[in-house]
Amino acid sequence: MGAVGLQTHIWNNNIRSAVLLAGFPVLLLGLVYVFTFCLIAAGYLPSTGDVVADAGRMMLGAAPLALIVTGIWFAVAWFSNTAIIDAVTGAHPVTRNEAPELYNLLENLAVSRGMRTPSLHIIDTPAMNAFASGVHDRQYAVTVTTGLMAALDRDELEAVLAHELTHIISRDVRTMVIASVFAGVITLMAQILYRAIVWGGMERGRRDDDRKGGGIFIIVALAAAGIGYLLAVVIRMSLSRTREFVADAGAAELTKNPDAMIRALQKISGNAQLEAPEAVQGMFIENRENAAFGLFETHPPIGKRIDALVRYAGGRVEALAPPTSTASTEAGPWGAPADTTSSGNPGSGPWG
Repeated sequence: MGAVGLQTHIWNNNIRSAVLLAGFPVLLLGLVYVFTFCLIAAGYLPSTGDVVADAGRMMLGAAPLALIVTGIWFAVAWFSNTAIIDAVTGAHPVTRNEAPELYNLLENLAVSRGMRTPSLHIIDTPAMNAFASGVHDRQYAVTVTTGLMAALDRDELEAVLAHELTHIISRDVRTMVIASVFAGVITLMAQILYRAIVWGGMERGRRDDDRKGGGIFIIVALAAAGIGYLLAVVIRMSLSRTREFVADAGAAELTKNPDAMIRALQKISGNAQLEAPEAVQGMFIENRENAAFGLFETHPPIGKRIDALVRYAGGRVEALAPPTSTASTEAGPWGAPADTTSSGNPGSGPWG
């Protein structure tokens, strides 16, 4: 059943995210089983004669090691998430005195939800982008670029901050860290399998007939590794795209101004390019890439996000002012007059 309102839209996307996230451990265990089954059948691993049972026992035996590796990965992400992201993006924290109006906007939004105010970080770049980071209260941070601050008016900046705050409220960063760890573990498994076969097993003094008979299983194992890697990437990207719809809806709900979120997305579109590792780019408010059939894109198209705000949050799409207008080039991010025709209209959204 399709979403019929804002809250239903959020619930539906959260359910999809949970299903996608649950697919990672299933995929991981499935790959371990396929790998061990093929390696046993090909003669690379010992067998008691029952390949199916042997593969199951080896899969269970490998589970503790997989948990240890995954646990270490999680520990690094848990304690250093924001610091690592700041280092690779060039972000730096700012105080209330350094950015008073932006800080006050973020603080007011946090207070409205009864939560601790995340730290505010800024990246000095003309690119128009923003993201949230951190996996617990003392780490939470909202980062915006100076390009975004210069291009958006007060209501639009508030909408962007609300979007990022929704990521924090929904534990999106934590979810994406889990997804990234599973994707990384699956990638590591595929690399280990490839090296074990190519560098190790092929050099063993095995009989020619054994090699011939096991070749098909090696091909199957390598194919499973490749498919597993692609599925891990596709699931992670799909999870990232799903969360953006939820955050847009959350911004509309927090600000009661879906029109401001729509205008912000319109301005950001085509101006969001920010250099960062691929895993970090998935956290940006916008990151468009030309990917095959959209499967490897971290974000849904801006047009679809705007359509969702119109359909589920009662937003309206209006033509933006020309980029050379006084409001956008001279007044600065806080001096532009409010657009009373699209924001602040009590009848423009589902809360009127």
